[in-house]
Parts: sequence; structure tokens; C-alpha cells
Amino acid sequence: MRSSINRPTDEDSDVSGFQVFKKLNEQELTQLNYDKTCSMYSKGSIIYREGSRLTGFYCVTRGILKIFKTGIDGKEQIIRFAKKGDIIAYRSLLSQELACTTAKVIEETVLCHIPYQTLLYLIQSNWQFSHHMLQIVCKELREANDYITDIAQKSVRERLAEVLLLLKENFDLDNANTLQISLTREELANMVGTATESVIRLLSEFKQDQLIDVQGRKIKFINVAGLTRAANL
Repeated sequence: MRSSINRPTDEDSDVSGFQVFKKLNEQELTQLNYDKTCSMYSKGSIIYREGSRLTGFYCVTRGILKIFKTGIDGKEQIIRFAKKGDIIAYRSLLSQELACTTAKVIEETVLCHIPYQTLLYLIQSNWQFSHHMLQIVCKELREANDYITDIAQKSVRERLAEVLLLLKENFDLDNANTLQISLTREELANMVGTATESVIRLLSEFKQDQLIDVQGRKIKFINVAGLTRAANL
């Protein structure tokens, strides 16, 4: 669902600053810019669904998306959040499989779609680009392994503390030490892999322990060291 309200600005359509494209030569970068299609998406838009066939991957130049899988009971399991500078949908594209996740916009977003044939051209013509793509896939695999280990060995309290620290690392804090992403209790629960009621109870405990402060969806960090100990890191 593309937003028809505005078209992306030239700044939002620029992907030259993406780390994965830093080693492209002038010809390759020209080809990339010629082939890409940039669009703006409103909050709630579904970019692609689990099980769909992808025609390319996406560069996030503005906004935030959540990437999730859907369980048998219809419950979401959030895999990660994507923000400016991230690329999404590349793994299924590289393996020529159907999309293994769903991508949903949670903050107005601009995406640049890079066709599959362009990806193949860059992989075949530039070994440094290929190497970087391989590193990204390996990093995703490591994160998946870490998550499986956490689910098996850590308590829900430890996992929630770790998720909060991960969000802090990825989205930073403002001048008031407040997390720069607004999530529902259900979304937090879907990241941790637990019931919403458990997250509500644990956030209250963290607040009582003066680790964080909670105002609606806003989470303020008070004691990062204490939260790190709670996460058993």
C-alpha cells in the first residue's frame, strides 16, 4: 500500500550512504540508481507478507518497520525492527525462497526497491559487495542463534531486560534518556516471546526497581547498569 500523499524527496531517495553500497564503483552506482524505485508508505502498510514471492529487496531511507513471523495461532513473533540505513527482504531473495517474514510499517517510511536482477548484477560484478552481503547474512544467523539460546536458557525477566537494551542500542535515547521508538506492550511481548500480561507486570517491576520509568508507550532509562545485570549479560 503506497502512500499517495507525498513523493519521497531526493534526500529520501538517496541510497549512496548505505554501508553495503560503499564499495560500488561509479558505473555500478549509476545502474543501482537507474533501477531503484523509491516510495513512501504510511503507518500500518504491509510491504510484503510471509509466503509471498519477492521481486527485489528494500533499502530503508526513512521510518521504522517491524519484521515478524506469524505463528499457528496467528500471534506475531517480532524478529527485528528495521530503520534508516537497513536493508530488508534480502535473505529470501538470495535463496530464491518465498518471503519468510512479514514487513509492516510502524512509522511513516520511505523504501527504495532494488530489483533482483540488479542484485545479481552487483554480486557478479563486485566481490566486495558480495562479501558484505555474506557478512550481513551471517550476522542475521548469529542473532537468530542468540535468540534461540535466550529462549531456551533465560527467564522472561532477563529476556525483556535484554530486549530493552537492544532497542536502546538500535534506536538511541533522546536528551531525557527516553527510547526513540514507541511500542505497544503487545509488540514488546512479541519480541520477548511471552504474554502481554507478563510484560506489563515486568515493566512495573523494573519501574519499582528504578531501572526505567514508563509513561504510556514511552520508556525512560534510569539505570542502564542495573538493567544490564537484570538481563544477565
